[in-house]
Amino acid sequence: MATFLWKRLYNINTMSHIVIPIPPLPGKQEIEVEVTINNQKQQLHYRVELFYWDDCSNPMGHRADCISEMLSHHDPEWTVYYIGAPTDKFVPITFVSKESRKLLQRVNV
Repeated sequence: MATFLWKRLYNINTMSHIVIPIPPLPGKQEIEVEVTINNQKQQLHYRVELFYWDDCSNPMGHRADCISEMLSHHDPEWTVYYIGAPTDKFVPITFVSKESRKLLQRVNV
C-alpha cells in the first residue's frame, strides 16, 4: 500500500532517479541538493532522520504501528519521501520539504 501511494504521489514510473551517498553523521541530516537539468537550476530539500524503536510507547509492538506513532509528531512542513531499511535499533526515514514536493509533482504532470 505505501509503495503504491508513493508511486502515485511522485509518479516514479516516469521520474528519473539518482542515488547520492550521505556520510553517516549523528542527528538529523538536512540535505540541500541543487541540480541543473537542461540548463534549469532547481533546489531540492531533504531531511533524513533516524527513528529509534525504543522511543515508541510500545517498543515491542508492531513496527508499522511504531513508525505511524513516531511520524504523527513530525513537522508538517516536511512529507515522508522514503522509508529506509530498518535495523534492530532504528529505521531511517527521508522527508522532502513541501516546497520541493511541489516541484517534484509539477515536473511529473
